[in-house]
Amino acid sequence: MFAQALSRRLDRRGIHYAWIVAAVTFCVMLTTSAALGLPGAFLKPLTAEMGWSTDKVSSILAFRFALFGLMAPFSALLMERFGVRNVVCAALALIAGGMALATVATELWQLFVAWGLMLGVGSGLTALVLAAVVANRWFTARRGLVIGVLTASSATGQLAFLPVAAWLIEHMGWRVAVLPVLAACATLAVVVLGLMRSRPADVGLTAFGEAPGTAPAAPAAAAPLSWRGPFVVLREAARTQTFWILAGTFFICGLSTNGLIQTHFIALCADFGMSAVPAASALAMMGAFDFVGTILSGWLSDRYDSRKLLFWYYGLRGLSLFWLPHSEFTLYGLSIFAMFYGLDWIATVPPTIKLAASTFGRERAPMVFGWIFAAHQIGAAVAAFGAGLSRTFWLTYSPALYVAGTACLLAALLALMVRRPAQQATAQAASA
Repeated sequence: MFAQALSRRLDRRGIHYAWIVAAVTFCVMLTTSAALGLPGAFLKPLTAEMGWSTDKVSSILAFRFALFGLMAPFSALLMERFGVRNVVCAALALIAGGMALATVATELWQLFVAWGLMLGVGSGLTALVLAAVVANRWFTARRGLVIGVLTASSATGQLAFLPVAAWLIEHMGWRVAVLPVLAACATLAVVVLGLMRSRPADVGLTAFGEAPGTAPAAPAAAAPLSWRGPFVVLREAARTQTFWILAGTFFICGLSTNGLIQTHFIALCADFGMSAVPAASALAMMGAFDFVGTILSGWLSDRYDSRKLLFWYYGLRGLSLFWLPHSEFTLYGLSIFAMFYGLDWIATVPPTIKLAASTFGRERAPMVFGWIFAAHQIGAAVAAFGAGLSRTFWLTYSPALYVAGTACLLAALLALMVRRPAQQATAQAASA
């Protein structure tokens, strides 16, 4: 009732309720992604306190990334069946519970339950699929821009909270650094219950940008929960070359971002004598550049060929990863890295979602993107574990950085192989 009343009041002022839903989604993704990024700041103090090796803790973080991604196709299914509001509230509860339980963990299996299972499932429910669902359901116009803003919140949350967390770790201990995220999750759960709705029809509206006079679509009837649905969509999508290219490039995207830099950057800087606070500040700088770069990417994806955008994004990211080991970890060197790397941290998401939507259709796009995103997080898991092994056995992260940089250059070339929608239609007609 409150949401409908607010929608009517805003409509009289010429403000579409879709922007309220987008703003709430932005805050949710900012906070949940911050929780996903915090364990990277806890890596050094946790291993020092508990005596656990870097590769053992990294294996838990790798499992979290994989589960985070594999939940994505099913999060789209759960949002369809139980509603966006209920799924988001459940995710916030799981994330808060996982972060709280980690503070009392004394055994690796307990950390696995808290950070591997609870944090992996909770963050997976509010992964980038949430951005795709909200943008596709609530927006016809400005969809690319909205996707850009929402995905920017994801990376910015993972990075922007880190300087505060690093300061709290340094002065008050790593357990205290969990409290801001717990408070944010509790506050947002109340906001989501009051304001979040699944579809424009729930508040008597059409999507933003729909033609005037279009009747609001009736809410879909609750269908039986079928776990086969995502696998049916996967089987159909897997018949196309575009799906495999987007999944492959997104695997490399996760390999070169979340799993590598987000997880190991602070520990990498420590190897070169840099303390946690300035290292986390460099990550926050990347988050600031990413916020601008991803929103700009959303704007560009509404106007230019998404394939060419992906070529430049992956290419620049690969070159920046080659530069990092030679930056000498000075303020100047890291600033250059933060600028080029940060501008396209997840700028790849808007063009990837746009290509998925144009290939697989508006209704199936969120679930297809869920599988593409699963590939992203499997790549992140590989990098999180592989970089930890590199540090344990070779005492350096450099091999992991060079491998990720090379993979990004390969992804840049693969992006150009995606067929245009018109070409896909012609190929499908010819094979029929």
